[in-house]
Amino acid sequence: MKSLPKKQQQKAVELPTAMPLEAINYIMIALGALVIAGSYGIMFLEKEVDGFFALYVCPITLIAAYGWIVFAVLYRPKKNNS
Repeated sequence: MKSLPKKQQQKAVELPTAMPLEAINYIMIALGALVIAGSYGIMFLEKEVDGFFALYVCPITLIAAYGWIVFAVLYRPKKNNS
């Protein structure tokens, strides 16, 4: 195949891409990760398999924190046009 002359060759122009997540998303993800780490830490400090925190409190906070992280990734703040 014959290559195109230099005048006809076009250079690919790279447009700047926007970040998929904003600062508020990263803050929300960090808060969720902090709650998850704290919940596991509380279970570690309790050192009982049948303890109150291990059976009742931590499972609820873990499920809520994982759900919060999913929400934080999907959250899109509204843009004001004013």
